[in-house]
Formats: sequence, C-alpha cells, structure tokens
Amino acid sequence: MKTLEVSVVTPSGPVLEGSFDMVVCKAETGEIGILPGHIPLVAPLQISAVRLKTGSETKQLAVNGGFMEVKPDKVTILAQSAEKASEIDIQRAKSAKERAERRLQAKQDNIDKIRAELALKRATNRLNIGS
Repeated sequence: MKTLEVSVVTPSGPVLEGSFDMVVCKAETGEIGILPGHIPLVAPLQISAVRLKTGSETKQLAVNGGFMEVKPDKVTILAQSAEKASEIDIQRAKSAKERAERRLQAKQDNIDKIRAELALKRATNRLNIGS
C-alpha cells in the first residue's frame, strides 16, 4: 500500500517525520484530506489539529497556522508552532485560555482583541489535542 512521507517543521526545527496513509488538515478554505497520489497543492493552514492516520492508528498535532505543501508522495507542513499531544502542558494551556478569555471580556479600549482571539484559539486547540 502506498504511503505519504510527512514532515512537520517549525522555525525551531522538525517536529515529526514519518510515513502515513492519510493526512487531514484544516486549511483556510476548509478541511482537506490528503491521500497518496494527491495533486500538488499549497494551502495556508488554520489554527487546528493535524490528523495523521496509519491503519487504525491516528496521531494528532496541534498546529498554530502555517502552510501545507502537497506532492503526490510527500506532505510538508511549515508551521509557526506544532506540538504532539504528549508534549502539550494541559495546565499551561488552561491558564492561557483563561487569560485570553479575561482579556476578551474586559471593557478596556487598549486590549488587542485580535491577539486575544488568536491566543484563545491556540489554547483551545492545544486543550482539544492534549486531552
């Protein structure tokens, strides 16, 4: 059976490399499933989970934006940051989520709402993957 070589890379180095049957990511245009032999594609990614399937096993990564490059036999994900489920500090993610929620609820004009919303999305994504 054909597989895809998958490489997930961040500015601080590689996070994951391996062979998988299928990759599922959430691009800016929606969720995309990639199988071996897929047409070449480059897509911007949302803050979301990347699911990597091999047989009946599924691994998940928390990815905080970036790009996905697809070739017929290889998928490269260039992410701003990426974490395996086992590496996520749940308590830290909960604290980050609570901080972001407090910032969004504040009635102050000097709060950067976009930054707070992105922080909330990142924390929620990490909690979803880590638990």
